[in-house]
Amino acid sequence: MKLSQFKFKLPDELVALYPPHRVFENEDGTVERVYQRDQCRLMVVHRKSHTIDLWNKDAEGKDTPILFRSIVDYFNEGDTFVFNDTKVFPARLFGTKEKTDAQIEVFLLRELNEELRLWDVLVEPARKIRIGNKLFFDGEGPMVAEVIDNTTSRGRTLRFLYDCPHDEFKRELFSLGSAPLPRYIVERRAVDADDTDNFQTIYARNEGAVTAPATGLHFSRELMKMMEIRGLNSAFVTLHCSLGAFDTIEVEDLTKHKMNSEQMHISAEACEMVNKTKQQGNKICVVGVSTARATESAVGTDGMLKEYDGWTNRFIFPPYEFGLADAMVTNFYHPESTMMMCTAAFCGYDLCVEAYKAALENKFKFGCYGDAMLILDD
Repeated sequence: MKLSQFKFKLPDELVALYPPHRVFENEDGTVERVYQRDQCRLMVVHRKSHTIDLWNKDAEGKDTPILFRSIVDYFNEGDTFVFNDTKVFPARLFGTKEKTDAQIEVFLLRELNEELRLWDVLVEPARKIRIGNKLFFDGEGPMVAEVIDNTTSRGRTLRFLYDCPHDEFKRELFSLGSAPLPRYIVERRAVDADDTDNFQTIYARNEGAVTAPATGLHFSRELMKMMEIRGLNSAFVTLHCSLGAFDTIEVEDLTKHKMNSEQMHISAEACEMVNKTKQQGNKICVVGVSTARATESAVGTDGMLKEYDGWTNRFIFPPYEFGLADAMVTNFYHPESTMMMCTAAFCGYDLCVEAYKAALENKFKFGCYGDAMLILDD
């Protein structure tokens, strides 16, 4: 496949800047948003019959949008949803450079050495930050970081000069940060306090991601309870989402693109749940591209999920034969993105293009806070 085959024009107004919500105006003129995770629109794609569902019929026979919470209606008792339970940490910080007081954005990627307080980060504007520079952060304590290495054009290694127990250091460091929303959102609006909760799945438990597994953001506590009542199972794997999925692909031939490695873990408990479901002839639905990449990195030739503890740089694009999942939930993503390519691999390229065209024509919202697509194998 070629990169240019995933190019399309995405109008700015179709990029979701907030999760699904209702807006209320208070008496004092202030605006309040009430968020409803499971109230986004849902497109249902049937990959064998090559059909796409956009609407339900109401009591009067009128077309109404399919809402995400109705996803339970497409599954039966004994089917299993596989979720990515990685937890996003507040990775975006702002500091000032010594002497010049220039404001510098520091995006935390991962901790390299706990004892030495070494972190792999991205800085912006990078041209102002050199080895030996110190950055100062405003907080309750005297948080200072020294640049000790250049790793890429924007990448740096920072050593935080903060003498205290590690748990206290992490609390202080994270108190300085904010939700690491994608660049396509922060360039159009400020990050607010609501994003701390909105940009985190309700089942997140294993800290390590610098961006959310976006499709999982649609699942509310009420929806998860409804799934439980209907006898639908939940299995959890961990893949710590990095910024690699957002890297610009610079080659036309997709076989030459290399994904950044991401740390992942699949437990015996998850394997037992998933494999039992497969053996009983029920459906496995992977929630999001990160979950698909994790399970495809750990599925055996027998179609069973294996325990895994390590890293993966699995890049999934058409043509690709999935070894585990029978269904997939995903969002609508930007042109030429690795997430769209993985969707096309599961859906089939031609059907994916048709689905994206329908999404554009019917004003579906794109991006991490946008609408969702359910792909079924029927």
